[in-house]
Amino acid sequence: MKNLLFIVLFIAFSAVGEAANLKPYILGYESSASLSEIRTTLKTNLKSEGFKVLGEYQPAKDGSRWLIVVGSADLTSAVQKVGGLTGFAASLRVAITKESGVWKVSYTNPTYWGNAYFRDDFPKVESNYNKVVAKFAAAMKKSGTYIGTPFGSKKGVELDDLRDYQYMMGMPDFDDVEELEDFDSFSEAVAKIEVNLKKGVTGIKLVYSIKIPGKNLKLYGIALTGADGESEFLPKIDLGSPKHTAFLPYEILVNDDEVVMLHGRFRIAVAFPDLTMGTFSKIMSTPGAIEDTLEKLTE
Repeated sequence: MKNLLFIVLFIAFSAVGEAANLKPYILGYESSASLSEIRTTLKTNLKSEGFKVLGEYQPAKDGSRWLIVVGSADLTSAVQKVGGLTGFAASLRVAITKESGVWKVSYTNPTYWGNAYFRDDFPKVESNYNKVVAKFAAAMKKSGTYIGTPFGSKKGVELDDLRDYQYMMGMPDFDDVEELEDFDSFSEAVAKIEVNLKKGVTGIKLVYSIKIPGKNLKLYGIALTGADGESEFLPKIDLGSPKHTAFLPYEILVNDDEVVMLHGRFRIAVAFPDLTMGTFSKIMSTPGAIEDTLEKLTE
């Protein structure tokens, strides 16, 4: 009898621990409507909840995927409170992906990405994120039958591990950014990027940009369209269901006079925390290829 009680308690505590872990995405709802109809409805309802649509595009040149990037006053305020590299948290992403004949609408879990990017400073902005969580759920409920199931990792990531996330010991963490270029000023850095975007850079398409008021911070979301880009690496790593379409696009951040990107072995890993080493090895050249591509914006 005592053994049975122990087993029951062990299972119960294990379930509670797993439930407390965080997963990178949330399945909002499913729809059999057309992609055009879903996009229109979704954007209308996101805007009604205070989100601003920053940009949208077809990731990986895949007709079964669509991605909408949003910002909000709550996210902007959170970044303003802490600054620095938390500029990467200025946007979140909503994905529409067709699987087995049905469109699945998912979005980046605000609490997961907030803890990954704000780390030990997350308690300072937790109230901001609680509002974002509620507004996302409200927008989804207006758009369809809300599911609200977190996904993207079988067991999820423990809070302490997420705030100091590494794929494994010795791998980059959030702070280990790749510096693409160093300029004399914030304005010079932004001007260089804007000129190159206007001129056009092979393998790159601007999805969105957002400047943080009162801070020398500007975030750019970039579609990687070249031979080594999204259409090359995404099919190799996005193997489960629901799909991780909301992983994209990749970002660069102008932080004062520096232009930086999150290291590929952090940014990809935190978006795919269950990625096996065998699968990761198939894209070993991808982090370097992404850096080489994005570096063109600063030349």
